Amino acid sequence: MKNLKFKVIFKYLKPYKKEFLYGAIALLLVNILSVVIPLEVKNIIDQLQNGFSSDFVISKSLWLILLATCMGLIRLFSRQIVFGIGRKVEVNLRQKLFDHLLIQDPEWIQKKGSGDIISRATSDVENIRRLLGFTVLSLCNIVLAYTLTIPSMFSINKTLTISALMIFPLILGIVSLFGGRMVNQRKAQQESLSKLSDLIQEDLSGISSIKIYAQENAEKKEFSIHNKAYRNSAIKLARTASTLFPLLQGISSISLLILLGLGTFQLESGFISIGGLVALILYVERLVFPTALLGFTLNTFQLGQVSLDRVEEILQNKPNILDGKNTKYLKKKVKGLIEAKNLTIKYPRSKFNSLNNLNIKIYPGELIAIVGPVGCGKTTLAKCLGRTIEIPDGKLFLDDIDIKTIKLEDLRKNIAIVPQEAFLFTSTISENLRYGKPKATVGLVKESAKKAGIIDDINNFPQKFKTIVGERGITLSGGQRQRTALGRALLVNSPIVVLDDALASVDNKTAAIIIDEMRERSSKTILMISHQLSVAATCDRVLVMNKGEIVQEGNHKDLVKQNGLYKQLWERELATNIVKH
Repeated sequence: MKNLKFKVIFKYLKPYKKEFLYGAIALLLVNILSVVIPLEVKNIIDQLQNGFSSDFVISKSLWLILLATCMGLIRLFSRQIVFGIGRKVEVNLRQKLFDHLLIQDPEWIQKKGSGDIISRATSDVENIRRLLGFTVLSLCNIVLAYTLTIPSMFSINKTLTISALMIFPLILGIVSLFGGRMVNQRKAQQESLSKLSDLIQEDLSGISSIKIYAQENAEKKEFSIHNKAYRNSAIKLARTASTLFPLLQGISSISLLILLGLGTFQLESGFISIGGLVALILYVERLVFPTALLGFTLNTFQLGQVSLDRVEEILQNKPNILDGKNTKYLKKKVKGLIEAKNLTIKYPRSKFNSLNNLNIKIYPGELIAIVGPVGCGKTTLAKCLGRTIEIPDGKLFLDDIDIKTIKLEDLRKNIAIVPQEAFLFTSTISENLRYGKPKATVGLVKESAKKAGIIDDINNFPQKFKTIVGERGITLSGGQRQRTALGRALLVNSPIVVLDDALASVDNKTAAIIIDEMRERSSKTILMISHQLSVAATCDRVLVMNKGEIVQEGNHKDLVKQNGLYKQLWERELATNIVKH
């Protein structure tokens, strides 16, 4: 128990210190009564040696029943209080963990693995609840039992007490010996369970790919490996626990046999009365249970300790993207002016800059296309605008205001980013469209669906806007998912919309119609990151990126006349379209 993290435990218990105090007082009273009752039994038996009286027996029996009843009621009260604290900690900790996860960087979540995080937010939090409920109660009870019982035993007979308790250091030694092994085995079991959960989560999300490539058997084998690893770790822990608990219980019972054997000689010698021997037997039996329970308490404690480490690891992780001390809410309505000044971004472990001294200026109400080969930095620019990656100070501006000085919530309300991989929630189309603006009217929902070019598809569904899209929008086609995500962004009515290849699954004709619809019905600043140059040709300006820089700029007609990258990309697209037809 030397690794017990008292500071962390106290941190969780601090909000409930008053309730915990009441529970501790109740537990103290229970243990006091547990000491008083055997002494009363001793006195009754010793007095009966002088003569039997039915009135005396009845009155003392009623007295013992009253004491036992009070002890039972107070014990019930103490358990409800302490276990209730554990439940409250569980609920609040799970909420705190969820709130903390929502502010984490998406890359960190993906790297950590959703299965592992889910395991920590569920089973690990439950283990902490048991630690702060059952384990705290049990440990306090053990301490009080020894503290109050042993002095009472010494007051009756020192020799018998010492003899009966000689075996208990051996119990503590065994507990210490098994403790480190159980910690490591419990940690290995938790890690195996996390890997198993992660695999299940990943396979359920990628079930379509598994079937497309006929990899069911491969996934079964992979699952079997993780499943057996979990089984082996669980068996190792079970073997240790199944050896420890019976061993503790057996050794604890030896003290009772010692007491009975030596007590007979003490009775014959007159060093102890019959009532005193009975009281000592009751006291030893009282110590046997918490001592034997120490093994189970240790197991629960070790499990809770490992879970504390795992949950605290998440809670201690600080996201890179946070509001700074000087960030403020925007005081004026956003016009839509975007400017980058020598913006340079380099990802960790990357040899090259994703954005290399990028300089652009996009005016309010402009429809801008950003094109270029794969890896040229287009998506990185979109991430910079939404601040989903860290950017340097004084390099990116919104209406001449440094984006780093704007509250994240305010910034993201004014810049709607629609990614290529549109994520839809397991809900209706209507609720997915309303996600950014839950109280939007039916008229606004239909209007946004029309702008996004999804309204005809929705009207063809039997349930129309009430159609359930399934997990991640699985019941919709790729183009329908993208247009639904676009409609969701348009419904928010942000002054700036960034389409990060958000129409890649939509044919060129439909994409052009959507762009025209957006252009005619709003004065938004629209940045369209795309590989579809036929759609880009309809934009006010085209920015051509390569290796993190703007290498060309102008409208479509001027750019195709130049012998540059844009012309190469345009000719490649024309050739691809000819081959398709």
